[in-house]
Amino acid sequence: MSPSEPRVLSSRESLARFLVNLLFPPRCMVCRRMDTWLCPACVPQLPWLDGTICTRCGLPIQAGELCPRCAQTPLRLDGIRSALLFDGPAREAIHRLKYRQGRQLAEPLGGLLRMYWEEHPLPVNVIVPVPLHPSRLRQRGYNQAALLARELGRKIGLPVNEKALLRVRATASQMRLSAADRRRNVQDAFQCSDDRVAGQKVLLLDDVCTTGATLEACADALHSKGAAAVWALTLARAP
Repeated sequence: MSPSEPRVLSSRESLARFLVNLLFPPRCMVCRRMDTWLCPACVPQLPWLDGTICTRCGLPIQAGELCPRCAQTPLRLDGIRSALLFDGPAREAIHRLKYRQGRQLAEPLGGLLRMYWEEHPLPVNVIVPVPLHPSRLRQRGYNQAALLARELGRKIGLPVNEKALLRVRATASQMRLSAADRRRNVQDAFQCSDDRVAGQKVLLLDDVCTTGATLEACADALHSKGAAAVWALTLARAP
């Protein structure tokens, strides 16, 4: 690689961002004002998940420490936390990021993760994004979880390991599956390919958590390589 190559790539990325913003100008995800993805005044209006939650799975609960499910069958990871409820403008922004080539939203959404992290840090030392299957990655062109992980890692000073997990089996969409079917769907779908996770405290990073089945399957793969702890952080939590 020549010394000039990183600068060329940076120029191409800047040009691509300029063209995207020219054709699809930023619009605040809350108030719809042009020229910004999120107005500072609109940040408090987002559906922040800041009430009482289950200390294990992060599900909003009325009282106590554990939700009924975790009191009976705890998740196979140290805990799940989410910044927002998957509703309203948060839902719209994530759908645009994932399904409408909205990768430019990764930066402001990563900023929301940083805001949450500053109030609710977790005892971890490396970020691992939930991977896409290679066929889905080719189709979409990028992994939205990896984009968010890079933004969060850069903002809070944690390394990101995008090679630690592999999605070795293509799975059906989880969207319309029951909780039990979701667990079966992702069972053994992930492998950890990096011995360096041994002894590490890992933060799994994904866009949305619904039942936690995907995060559990990833945690199983990381634990198989000796991860000391596995926490998960998602941008949003399905209500």
